[in-house]
Amino acid sequence: MANTRRTSLEHKSASCPRLRITGESMREYLPGESQVSPPRPEIKDIVIQLFTHRSVIEPILVPAVVEPLLVLVLAGAARVEERVLGGEWEAAEVSAGDFFLTNTDEPYEMRWQTHGGDTFEVMHLYLGLPLIEQASRELLGEHAGPVRLCDVSGARDGHIAFVMEQLRTELVGERSPSCLFARSLAQALAVHLVRSYLADTQPARRVNALQAYKLRKVTDAMSAHLGAEFNLAKLAGLAELSEYHFSRMFKRATGLSPSQYFIRLRMIRARQLLLETPRSIIDVGLEIGYSSPSHFSQVFRREVGVTPSEFRRA
Repeated sequence: MANTRRTSLEHKSASCPRLRITGESMREYLPGESQVSPPRPEIKDIVIQLFTHRSVIEPILVPAVVEPLLVLVLAGAARVEERVLGGEWEAAEVSAGDFFLTNTDEPYEMRWQTHGGDTFEVMHLYLGLPLIEQASRELLGEHAGPVRLCDVSGARDGHIAFVMEQLRTELVGERSPSCLFARSLAQALAVHLVRSYLADTQPARRVNALQAYKLRKVTDAMSAHLGAEFNLAKLAGLAELSEYHFSRMFKRATGLSPSQYFIRLRMIRARQLLLETPRSIIDVGLEIGYSSPSHFSQVFRREVGVTPSEFRRA
């Protein structure tokens, strides 16, 4: 029986502002080892990530994602606990073949304890909103609004497991993966999700939110130029919108203004450099665009809660 998570945070911490990210960015927030695959052609609306996880005792904050997230346990077993911010922990015992479905608009906390070994392996699959919307229109009618999928933890569904394994084999195992075959699998999975995992209540349409493919294009550009000055006009141009409409639609999609999101990406990179390299704090600040060490320290403390030197010592 699926252990269903609440899809809204009744107790949202003031210290953790709302954040929604694209699927590709999730590896920046998870402590597990991301398995690097050979370069593959980009397939629109399909993102796959493979992780190897060890036990995580201290809770981690998992951001909400723009696209529905499916997680399939590939190997190993673990006790996975989740909670909305300020809520009670809810546990699920999972092993190979179990899946999670997340479609929440809010961040939540997780921790897990592996069983019978040091690690367990999972596959993340993000289906682009156009795939879900296409399935919704076909099954529910052309005038159907955007659908809300359930949040499910530690359930079993042979169809989901089979299709996700097929996608992994095609996109990771094949030397020359077929975009047509992969997209067909993803479309079949989207239809199954709309048929089987619709939430009881559907939200009102989110008007004027930036489309997922445009959001991905903009956030990729931000990540590639963290050392450059923030340029709203350039980002709006990538989205083919005026600066005013781009800013409003970006915030509706992520909960943050473009400049706030850019700073958040800079701080993610700074934390990585401080933890994984011996580079000086001045060099780290310079790489992400802060020529003044005091300004870098001020922004880092505001966003992270401690100074760069304190973060590195901790």
